[in-house]
Amino acid sequence: MMSAVIGLEDGTIVTGTGFGAEGTVCGELVFTTQYTGYEEALSDPSYKGQILMFTYPLIGNYGVSDECFESDGVKAEGLVVREACPDPFHHSSKRTIYKLMEDEGKPGIAGVDTRMLTLNNREHGTMRAALINGSDDGEAAVQLAREQPKISDIDLISKVTCKEAYTVKSKVNTADKKHVVLIDLGMKAHIMDSLLARGMDVTVVPASTPAPAISDYEPDLLFLSNGPGDPQNAMDATKAVNYFASELPIAGICLGHQVISRAMGADTYKLKFGHRGANQPVKDLSSSIVHITSQNHGFAVDNDSLEATDLYTTELNTNDNTIEGVSHRDLDILSVQYHPDAHPGPMDTEKRFFDRIYKMTGGDK
Repeated sequence: MMSAVIGLEDGTIVTGTGFGAEGTVCGELVFTTQYTGYEEALSDPSYKGQILMFTYPLIGNYGVSDECFESDGVKAEGLVVREACPDPFHHSSKRTIYKLMEDEGKPGIAGVDTRMLTLNNREHGTMRAALINGSDDGEAAVQLAREQPKISDIDLISKVTCKEAYTVKSKVNTADKKHVVLIDLGMKAHIMDSLLARGMDVTVVPASTPAPAISDYEPDLLFLSNGPGDPQNAMDATKAVNYFASELPIAGICLGHQVISRAMGADTYKLKFGHRGANQPVKDLSSSIVHITSQNHGFAVDNDSLEATDLYTTELNTNDNTIEGVSHRDLDILSVQYHPDAHPGPMDTEKRFFDRIYKMTGGDK
């Protein structure tokens, strides 16, 4: 057991009990409302540059199986919880949340009033924070929080994208095999799983891959993944969308959705505190059906800016009317802000979204 403290840029100081690795990390303090899936959330590359706080009071009660990771390890900078379970119970558990954070070299803090911090976040917006494990020096934590750059000024995509291209072949037999080139902006593993399940081979390329190099793979579809940070920093991916817009079907999720929208002329902006959790209601404007979705994003596409483009809104968040999906009026381009690939989370939209993009390639599903 060790002392730990978290300090926010507004001067808020909260002490608690440290677990995981000793040390100091900085990042935006963000909250998620999900109460299962802490393995998936912690390993989601979209949380790079952020300290993740769970509003659900008990985290770690079913242990860590190592089977549900969305990437090759914990990508969140640190973890904030009310209570971390020391004795998990589940037949698949291999280690505790304590051991996970220690093995990954990431700090955690427990015994924290997460309700107060969440209300503070909702009232004042997402703030920069510093988490120190092994000290209770709150003033030092506040100073570190204030000194770190804002998330829009950090190139987070280069920290989570793959280093070189690779191809994964689908094991599903189809008469007409389709090939997807996926620009890795910080891809969650279950996006790949959903594409492979439909008989599509997938070539994953780094975020900085130039469009002519993507052409060499002769794709049937260009796909842009989720990822961390501000979409304005994904310049190479934006150029790729412009390059292929009239040549290939294009689809994207989360950050990929924002990049596609920007490439087509729309603007994006930073949300006050973002959408993070597995219970976000999204209305399909073509059917008026509301789907419950899993989300993790701090930026959104500007509604008003869409009017000057050839994109139109297909789905809206019923909580705040932010854009959750767009399509192009003339081209095979569509994207969604939420995660239809969600694991864990509601799977209402997985079949609807991925079957649709498969059909965009000329597939028969």
